[in-house]
Amino acid sequence: MTDSSDAIRIGHVHLTVSDLPRAVAFYRDLLGFDVTQQLGTQAAFLSSGGYHHTIGLNTWSRPHAQKPQEGQIGLYHVAILYPDRKELARALKRLLQKKWPIEGMADHGVSESIYLKDPDGNGLELYADRPESQWPRDGKGQLKMVTEPLDVEKLLDEA
Repeated sequence: MTDSSDAIRIGHVHLTVSDLPRAVAFYRDLLGFDVTQQLGTQAAFLSSGGYHHTIGLNTWSRPHAQKPQEGQIGLYHVAILYPDRKELARALKRLLQKKWPIEGMADHGVSESIYLKDPDGNGLELYADRPESQWPRDGKGQLKMVTEPLDVEKLLDEA
């Protein structure tokens, strides 16, 4: 097993959006990111924890950009890892307060997840990992992820 400090990681995701102010408001106000730089009306970069950018948003392809189509080859979703259950619960609370459509929620044993689409139809998974010592494993010690119902009330108690 590789030490996590040596692991290759996804550095950021960059999305084409149709309405930059709307997209910035969604990622900033509902998901909790900070704007680290804005390039006029064409691009913005957002992050959390002082990193230069985790999410890039741009309108460079407009007006020709089209929304992603369901069932086509391409990106299924971007998974956004929150530092703990409390921050995930806060994000869920903000989404529910704004009546943002939630497509699904699941307990995967290793993590708790919330699934939704951003304003441009990009799939998102918001999740918080459990401590590795709590990850479910089989008799041989192999990881055994599951998809079970998420205890939403218990999660929201964290907020």
